[in-house]
Amino acid sequence: MQFGRRDFVKLAAGAGALPLLSSTTTAQLAPNPPSIRPPSPAECGAMARLAHSFMDKYGVPALSFAIGYAGTIVHEDAFGVADIERNEGVTPRHLFRIASVSKMITSVTIFRLIEENRLKLTDRVFGPGALLGTDYGQPPYSAGIDQITLEHLLTHTAGGWSNDNRDPMFTHPRMDHAELIARTLANRPPGQRYAYSNFGYCVLGRVIEKLTGRPYAEHVHTDVLARCGVPDMTIAGNTRDQRQAGEVVYYGQGETPYSMNVRRMDSHGGWIATPADLVQFLMHVDGYTKPANILRPRTIEVMTTAPSYSPDYAKGFCVNKSGNWWHNGSLPGTSTIAVRTHGGFCWAAFTNTRRRNSDMDGDLDNLNWNMARQVGEWRVA
Repeated sequence: MQFGRRDFVKLAAGAGALPLLSSTTTAQLAPNPPSIRPPSPAECGAMARLAHSFMDKYGVPALSFAIGYAGTIVHEDAFGVADIERNEGVTPRHLFRIASVSKMITSVTIFRLIEENRLKLTDRVFGPGALLGTDYGQPPYSAGIDQITLEHLLTHTAGGWSNDNRDPMFTHPRMDHAELIARTLANRPPGQRYAYSNFGYCVLGRVIEKLTGRPYAEHVHTDVLARCGVPDMTIAGNTRDQRQAGEVVYYGQGETPYSMNVRRMDSHGGWIATPADLVQFLMHVDGYTKPANILRPRTIEVMTTAPSYSPDYAKGFCVNKSGNWWHNGSLPGTSTIAVRTHGGFCWAAFTNTRRRNSDMDGDLDNLNWNMARQVGEWRVA
């Protein structure tokens, strides 16, 4: 989660040389073929060799990935160890922190509420008559605060609170959401300035809670994940002892995976899941005809169309002109990516470490494309 716009631009680039798709057609591509075969043993072996090469390069204890097509998980596998000290082999059922991949889930939840006419992108967030009213401080506000809209938060254009060394979400770990938000509201005017913001998506979580009257995770479970056939995702704990049953151990490379308030990151980086969970989620919001999506085609088009002043990031989804949508995530002890491709595939891959100031995130993206290409009949370009 700790990187900015340039890092997202270089990811999910596997199809960058293909003919371009316009923003108005990427949500209405041709129907999926009825089925697709799983990889052969030889093809699985080729995938495994690529995975192990990546793991050796970056010192990755565990790597798990899944590939889906037209509503079906067509392949999943896992390599390495979930817990080094116990020599516990990782399986596709192990849970991982997914970090900023969580933002896609929050965005879809917001757009479900928009479809129910309970929200509009132009709704103001702070101030009298706004979505959160004066829950986090009384006016007069710092310049521009009362003009921030839902769309500003979704597109990271609220004007500040970026994920640099001053990222609010990594400060004051003992504060709850309300205390942190009240402290953070700052003198930054909104609009037309991209600054990737974990804090903005934290605020979106509070909008969901205010509007539904339910805790963020509870509403997301009921209204989004259950509809996608994903019943078991939950919000991560902060410490090693707070791991869920079946959750991997996270290993830092010069940083500490268990010193953050990850629970407080719920709506911008707090979920844990298997790769197959994320693939099922993506296949239900991918704009393809199978399986039935939980959002309308026009809603998906709006959600995945980027503004002109930030052409690589739409609303919770990174996008490119080849028609690929994705999000990656990065925390101490975690590197993740989930991708919806222009050709009908969805995939996700998670690790239980990261190496900062390296090409690991981009190489994890490329690894998925290259593993999928091992099955020639899949025609992954």
